[in-house]
Amino acid sequence: MDKVYKVQYVEKPEEAAWGAIGGGLHAYNINQAGENHFQRLCYVLQSEDQDILGGVLGEIHWDWLYIDLMWVSEELRGKGYGQQLLSAIEEGARKRGARKAHLDTFSFQAPGFYIRNGYRIFGQLEDYPTGQQRYFLTKQL
Repeated sequence: MDKVYKVQYVEKPEEAAWGAIGGGLHAYNINQAGENHFQRLCYVLQSEDQDILGGVLGEIHWDWLYIDLMWVSEELRGKGYGQQLLSAIEEGARKRGARKAHLDTFSFQAPGFYIRNGYRIFGQLEDYPTGQQRYFLTKQL
């Protein structure tokens, strides 16, 4: 007799489902493309009081840096701190073997900032969210 399988909704996937799905995909990816040499990177902009007023989070997979999150508090924007954070994560990634970078940003965020810093758009989703665009950018490090 054949086994019966059914698709079910999981309310809290961070528990058992996330580990099974993520672990299975990770094992498959390694089998197909080799070890990805995953590393996390994080650089922050701190005040004298140790308050975090900006930062950038990224990951290295194979020889690619993925910039996941970048933010600078509104009162410090336009003063070069974003450039410093971006340069820091790119340099940190280079030192760890990354040769390329990619990220995504929305039209209401900072596509111009990334373009001014050497990134180029390679993809775009229209109306994501409605009336805006989501851009996908890349750069050789």
